[in-house]
Amino acid sequence: MTDRREFLRTTGAAAAALALASAPRRAGAAPALKDLERFQSGASKELLLDAINAAKMAGASYADARIARNRQNFVVTREQQIVNVVDTDTLGCGVRALVDGCWGFAATRELSREAVTGAAREAVAIAKANRVARDRSVELAPVQAYPNATWRTPGVTDPFEVPLEQKVDLLLKANAEAMKIANVRFVNSVLFFVKQEKLFASTEGTVTDQTLVRSWPLFNATAVSADFSDFQTRTGAEAAPMGRGWEYVLQCDLIGNARKWGEQAAEKLSARPVEVGKYDLVLAPSNMWLTIHESIGHPTELDRAMGYEANYAGTSFIAPPEAQLGILKYGPSIMNVQGDRSQEGALSSIGYDDDGERPDDFLIVKDGMFNDYQTTREQAPWLREWYAKQGRPVRSHGCSYADSWGSVAFQRMPNVSLLPSTDNTSWDDLIAGVDRGIAIVGDGSFSIDQQRYNAQFGGQVFYEIRGGKLAGMLKDVAYQIRTPDFWNSMDGIGGRASYELGGSFFDGKGQPPQVNAVSHGSPPARFRQVNVINTGRKG
Repeated sequence: MTDRREFLRTTGAAAAALALASAPRRAGAAPALKDLERFQSGASKELLLDAINAAKMAGASYADARIARNRQNFVVTREQQIVNVVDTDTLGCGVRALVDGCWGFAATRELSREAVTGAAREAVAIAKANRVARDRSVELAPVQAYPNATWRTPGVTDPFEVPLEQKVDLLLKANAEAMKIANVRFVNSVLFFVKQEKLFASTEGTVTDQTLVRSWPLFNATAVSADFSDFQTRTGAEAAPMGRGWEYVLQCDLIGNARKWGEQAAEKLSARPVEVGKYDLVLAPSNMWLTIHESIGHPTELDRAMGYEANYAGTSFIAPPEAQLGILKYGPSIMNVQGDRSQEGALSSIGYDDDGERPDDFLIVKDGMFNDYQTTREQAPWLREWYAKQGRPVRSHGCSYADSWGSVAFQRMPNVSLLPSTDNTSWDDLIAGVDRGIAIVGDGSFSIDQQRYNAQFGGQVFYEIRGGKLAGMLKDVAYQIRTPDFWNSMDGIGGRASYELGGSFFDGKGQPPQVNAVSHGSPPARFRQVNVINTGRKG
């Protein structure tokens, strides 16, 4: 099961395969043929309307229902072996009901009128029972009705239609290229695909039909020294997970990149261990995404700031809201961070959230100042006074999400991205401005406290910078941060041409735990005098 620190236990392909294999399967067995036929025939919309009408008749002031089919496919290999091939397929209906300011939720895997109306009545009964523990009455922000809305992941070659033989052939050829490199002894690679077909209806008149496809190619090469005293790995972090189809996997060119990744794993064996101290850092987007996720994405979730995740996923140093909004200097004036669910190819991009809201683009950090939290329809009214001061209406940013038809929707992270500069600053330009520093490519292990304030981050490959130029590889590098201090040390950001997306399928939160797929865009960026430690030291 996903634990409190589940967001990407490690970024290696082998560890990812373990995470996939142990992922929760709440929905149980594959869909019954009769239910799948009903879903594919289009009868599900009528069932949704039956469900929300039953909830209203039972006493709900508001109700919504989701019928979804969630499919996963992953292929796992090592060297020239197929380790695992797994397909999962779940289908069902979840109903959420609001009664006297309290939520109730119930779900069923059977798609019949009796089953979905029964779930609706059960959701209402649970909402009524929850009144005894109500701390505040739920108020929903206004929303526009979308009576016949559709959305599809754009430009997709459906990976579920690609033959298994083609997927295996790609992975084994990539593995073989890396194995040609001296000292590369182990190679793991994975193709992981997700397809969600989701229908939604609410008592406020919204009916949506959405299909999402996500793809994640993972690659990991391990080099071992001749005397077995050291081993070093290189994951293909640049082949980030995306909200795209099979065409994206081909664009990643695993076969062409595998040799380079293997060479870098081998080169790390002879790299010089880093000396502890303060360095200027130039971080590639493939490293930046994880730092953004942990030090900006999580602490700006409003439920964390209000203490609602304290028992599991943690809270936030950005609290209380009235003492932080427009007051906290998150970084320099060049820093702008956007929340959205609209970037093409990003993992959290969608047309409509699980509240039936159409998400907007909003600035979490504006000109270096903390500007806004991530919100749902339930959460937006908590900031009514702040919105009034800004002359803004109370409106959700569209951050409601449930990872399955059998899961209740709550606040989940949208795409959170550091916006590029308006000039043409490049990776090389940022390095040229450093006399003594380190350039870091790829993500690695990390640790962070419950408030997302103190943390340390590793990477994949590290290069010494001397006199504005790269001067050889280092190893055992990790940088330590205090979130506001770190971001305020940033003095350079790459331009639009250097902007890239990174992300993961596994952002964990909630009890019972759920996982969310999320992307973080970034250009490369430069930070001054950041504390660097040596992770290879013993004692």
